Amino acid sequence: MSILNTEKNKKIIVLGGDGFCGWPTSLHLSNLGHEVVIIDNLSRRNIDNELEAESLTPIKPIGTRLQVWEEISGKKIGFHNINIANDYEELLQIITSEQPDVIVHFAEQRSAPYSMKSPKHKRYTVNNNLNATHNVLCAIVESGLDSHLVHLGTMGVYGYGTAGMKIPEGYLDVEVKTETGERIQQQILYPTNPGSVYHMTKTQDQLFFHYYNKNDSIRITDLHQGIVWGTNTKETNMDERLINRFDYDGDYGTVLNRFLMQAAVGYPITVHGTGGQTRAFIHIQDTVRCIQLAIENPPAREERVMIFNQMTETHRVNDLAKLVSELTGGEIAYVSNPRKEAAENELHVKNDLFLSKGLHPITLDKGLLQEVTEVAKKYAHRADYAKIPATSTWTNEQKPGIPTKQTEKPDLVK
Repeated sequence: MSILNTEKNKKIIVLGGDGFCGWPTSLHLSNLGHEVVIIDNLSRRNIDNELEAESLTPIKPIGTRLQVWEEISGKKIGFHNINIANDYEELLQIITSEQPDVIVHFAEQRSAPYSMKSPKHKRYTVNNNLNATHNVLCAIVESGLDSHLVHLGTMGVYGYGTAGMKIPEGYLDVEVKTETGERIQQQILYPTNPGSVYHMTKTQDQLFFHYYNKNDSIRITDLHQGIVWGTNTKETNMDERLINRFDYDGDYGTVLNRFLMQAAVGYPITVHGTGGQTRAFIHIQDTVRCIQLAIENPPAREERVMIFNQMTETHRVNDLAKLVSELTGGEIAYVSNPRKEAAENELHVKNDLFLSKGLHPITLDKGLLQEVTEVAKKYAHRADYAKIPATSTWTNEQKPGIPTKQTEKPDLVK
């Protein structure tokens, strides 16, 4: 069996390395001196075609991206265009030949609204995400390699109720009383409460990881990530042709980026429902830094799955809307919530593990918010306003909210 390379420079395969998180992560790891190979079937680009909603920022073909990176950095990133959810033998062949020390797994359909769009989209999300994860685990075992799997999960596996406590990092301490009255202390996976089909696939990932770690001693780090905001990182800023995605549509746009884009183009800042939902957030630069820290701190073979809460702060959606409004002068519009969720929630989360590994979090900063706004203004001419409203609903009875310019909540959600 191959032994994990503990030297600084590693061979790293990035699954889904052309996407919003995967592309800047691939460049970041390459810039650190790691040998990076991307596997991606470019499905996110195909979804752009399906939704007729391109990234606000112009995304170059993957071949151009890789060529530009090699020209300006002197570092080459390999690329294989395969569907890992369907092409198991090709995936196994690549893993066997490349012999990666680390496999970073972003290759899942990442949008909760898209996963709820229709029965077809629900089935696609389940088939793609679960098969992709399971195929990777099977391939690591069959290859005989000691590859460390770093998986991008989601804070959404926990749900959004805290039971009056801080959500721990993956595991919950419980006390079990036996029939004889003896009290036994145990740790279990934190009970999951997925809010969409997408989140459900991430909860199933946890069970896959638990099993393959227990049965085959695979080294696995599962990163429960918050909502990503920001657009560029140090590496994607090096050349406009390396620019990262900026999704603003109702299916793929993340909430803070959407607010900043809406304000930049003069569109009402759309708050769904009361805006009382509390969410965890992380800047894209911290995302790539957290992946780096996870790679540099792998679990031992005999250790259980390592779980990090990959977030840096929590905010109430309504507070973010007000902040963006104050910063940009944009007007707030309260619209019906397409999701089936509580109108308000509290969210308290532990993130001690990344802090202990040396993460110095990027928190909400007006300068960074302005930076995202400037990106949005620069490419405002590419915006299709018809794609901004959220139209994917959680139940058939719901109808999407249509924004109207207003600064007060309508009676419906007061």
